[in-house]
Amino acid sequence: MSKKGSLKSTLAVSLTNYLDAGAIVAGASGLTLWQNYLGLTEGHLGWLNAISANCLGAAIGAIIGGFLADKYGRKAIYSYNMLIYMTGVALVMLSFNFPMLLAGFLITGISVGVGVPASWTYISESSEQTKRGRNIAISQMAWGVGPFVILVLGMLFAPEGIAFGFTEKIGTWISGGTATGAALEVWSSRIVFFSLFVVALIAWLLQRRLDESQEWAAAKAKESAEKKGVFSSFGSLFTNKVNVRTVIFLAGIYLTWNMVASVMGFFQPHIYETAGGLSNADANMFSAGNWAIVIITTFFFSLIVDKVPHRLLYITGLVIAIAAWVMVAVIGVSSMAGLIIFTILWAVQGGVSVQAFYALWASELFPAKYRAAAQGIMFFLVRGICALWGLCFVYIYGENGQGFQLASYLMMGLLFISLVVGAIWAPKTQGKTLDQITKERYGDNF
Repeated sequence: MSKKGSLKSTLAVSLTNYLDAGAIVAGASGLTLWQNYLGLTEGHLGWLNAISANCLGAAIGAIIGGFLADKYGRKAIYSYNMLIYMTGVALVMLSFNFPMLLAGFLITGISVGVGVPASWTYISESSEQTKRGRNIAISQMAWGVGPFVILVLGMLFAPEGIAFGFTEKIGTWISGGTATGAALEVWSSRIVFFSLFVVALIAWLLQRRLDESQEWAAAKAKESAEKKGVFSSFGSLFTNKVNVRTVIFLAGIYLTWNMVASVMGFFQPHIYETAGGLSNADANMFSAGNWAIVIITTFFFSLIVDKVPHRLLYITGLVIAIAAWVMVAVIGVSSMAGLIIFTILWAVQGGVSVQAFYALWASELFPAKYRAAAQGIMFFLVRGICALWGLCFVYIYGENGQGFQLASYLMMGLLFISLVVGAIWAPKTQGKTLDQITKERYGDNF
């Protein structure tokens, strides 16, 4: 594929990352508003996190989407998945009780999970070997743009925001004047979710026009010639020693990092409000600033990722991530200085994040015939465990953030594990084609 073609397809597919991160942060930015409107407890919030695009919903979707992408092709996912996403978002927008809100979060999360393995796989398969890192980084930039836009909208339409007058008019008009207090304030979150619905519609119109992956088509033709079904190829994923070692390595770097990132992705504004003592609008402003720095850092990361040794970049990102949580333990987040330092450091690591390397390596280290399925399984395990961790975190953290310092030590430990595993076993794949990587790892039979 040409440089222009790979960049064009990368931008279209990257909307999946925008909507993934956007769904997580949209829920997070309005979490306190939904809590006030529906009278939710911290336990309720834990369940919303657990089944959302942040955790279990995405986990279920990933294992389904990975299998479907390998069996029917990457294009099949892009033809239908956004319709599921729009259904989930619409359900959240119209929610008036907790079960309805929970169902909306779950359906949206499943759609996100379905799209992620196909997204990362398609980007790698459509990229030149010297631009694979750049294109993955661009997709990660969309991961930053989504939260930034969502948080800015949340800040504008929040009860303290400058556009809350518009929120009041919309809420009053649609409710027939019956919405007051918390019921009126939550309309700012409904408007934010509506923006995701619009972007999902645009993504569906663009992605359904993409060409099928040539890598997948070649692998499928080989399977047909050898009279092997997708289940036969999928079965070798669990029996091949190279695969098992790869899964352990990827879990070692991504699970430990994601246990920290998933908490920050969903609870960051809530943490700023409770432990930091900020208003909802100020919490969204801080979070938006965080994602603005992520976008800038990711842009520079995209310029150097194919030129600088991956191991060095990986270590740098994790050292900065650990430093952010050291600041929490030393300074805390109850002071403005602590909030600012923590936000900047955590944002910078987000631009050189483990997820970028995981997305790159997971799409490089498995053969094309079950590349998406392998990522689906990995994503299922990671987000599933993060769902359980999210339920535990709310009790460690406490109702008003009194356990935040203890949580910070746990975060440091998880990030340190990710640092050690990646620093020792980072693969050397830069500048190589996917076929070359596969032959080096598996021989000519794959």
